[in-house]
Amino acid sequence: MAAELKEMFNLKFYQLLATQIKTVHPQFNQKQFLAEVTEGIENRSLNQRLRHTTQVLKGHLPSEFKEAIKILNEVIPNMPTGYTTLIFPDFVGQFGLNDFEIAMEALSYYTLFGSSEFAIREFLNNDFDKTIAIMQQWSQSSNHHVRRLASEGCRPRLPWATALPKLKKNPEPILPILHQLKTDPSEYVRRSVANNLNDIAKDNPEICIETAKNWKGISKETDGIVKHGCRTLLKQGNQAVLKLFGLDPSQISVSEFRIHNPIVAIGNYLEFSFSVCNHSNEAQTVRLEYAIYYLRQNQQLSKKVFKITERIIEPNQTMTIVRKQSFKIITTRKFYLGTQKLSIQINGEEKMTSTFELITEERTLLSAM
Repeated sequence: MAAELKEMFNLKFYQLLATQIKTVHPQFNQKQFLAEVTEGIENRSLNQRLRHTTQVLKGHLPSEFKEAIKILNEVIPNMPTGYTTLIFPDFVGQFGLNDFEIAMEALSYYTLFGSSEFAIREFLNNDFDKTIAIMQQWSQSSNHHVRRLASEGCRPRLPWATALPKLKKNPEPILPILHQLKTDPSEYVRRSVANNLNDIAKDNPEICIETAKNWKGISKETDGIVKHGCRTLLKQGNQAVLKLFGLDPSQISVSEFRIHNPIVAIGNYLEFSFSVCNHSNEAQTVRLEYAIYYLRQNQQLSKKVFKITERIIEPNQTMTIVRKQSFKIITTRKFYLGTQKLSIQINGEEKMTSTFELITEERTLLSAM
């Protein structure tokens, strides 16, 4: 994904950007800008291209931040929306810390064309109280993009973003924003609230659980936020969260658990099946998951849980599940050869576990000869 995204920062994009800036700012040196911004571009990653663009722009726009922002404000509506528009809020985040009011206006405007969620974090780390107060105001905006920025920008564990150690340690300042947005009419905003709540759960599970208890039952939409926001705790089998959602594993059994190919080659699929039965006299909500204990480089096992489904099983009903888990090579996970584990998890409780061996394709071919 990142390899494809970085190609958006190409000569064609920079030519359009230079043309648009020149239209607004006649003194802009297009030729020099293009030479500097594309120099060594093929060796730069996605985020390196983004930051390099910002830094080169700084040298070709007026030195006064206010004047530079006036130009960028006129340019951004004429640029294609997408990841490349992050150069505008990034400029603010890098060079606007001493011009707070202008910077905040710019970020709330630029988020309409992409997102200012990364840039706002520079201000949270620089002047937390002042910035979080502005974000609370944004949570009441009439524009759903700005409301989402209020939640997404203060996520304690926002992927790819500058860390916010203050909020990882104590997320209490976030809660007024999330409370404001918990019944937001936009799913786009509610999804951000859920992700923020899930971030909180990873460092402060008790705050997430207390919030979930207070919100559950307000509305169908808010229940959706609560469920998605508690997904990490559900995968961990947190007893308080399981109880909150009525997930009781005691009356559900697993049988006929089988790994169909206990020796699997990298590039192929692990195939397995099992049956579940509800022994209760009442219908039960059942959350079906499986966990892969991946072998790591240090020869320790690292657990990752995958959700299969969540459904109601009638009294004495038995259901058979068949699944495949891919071991195709991907950029986000490195596989290590050797014995791994697979477990079946019902309502947060591991019921049955078995092992399998991950081998190379070459070994498979040799065995077949």
